[in-house]
Amino acid sequence: QVQLQESGGGSVQSGGSARLSCVASGNTSRKYCMAWYRQAPGKEREGVAALDSRGITIYGDSVKGRFTISQDNAKNTLYLQMNSLKPEDTAMYYCAADIYDYCSTYRSGSMDYWGKGTLVTISS
Repeated sequence: QVQLQESGGGSVQSGGSARLSCVASGNTSRKYCMAWYRQAPGKEREGVAALDSRGITIYGDSVKGRFTISQDNAKNTLYLQMNSLKPEDTAMYYCAADIYDYCSTYRSGSMDYWGKGTLVTISS
């Protein structure tokens, strides 16, 4: 098992930047697909970005060119750099991991492990 803890949420002005972090603990010796999801009030959860064990990234259409997913294996930490933030980026952001390390379940949202989330609020 792996435990995930997000941080870095808060209030940001439109056009600004923020970086989310997700620290993994537990069985971090194996490879995982790592991903970020978000859920805005009244909306369904959506995939934001994913990073598979080969280093291949997947981005949602709404964040392409603005968000970057990365990880520091030495720190067991996943990051989401968010630039040019918009009010519609306001959501609870969740870190997730899956044992299928090529991210085959990312698009369906069927990830094995989830963090509790961190709230990002973008003001106009």
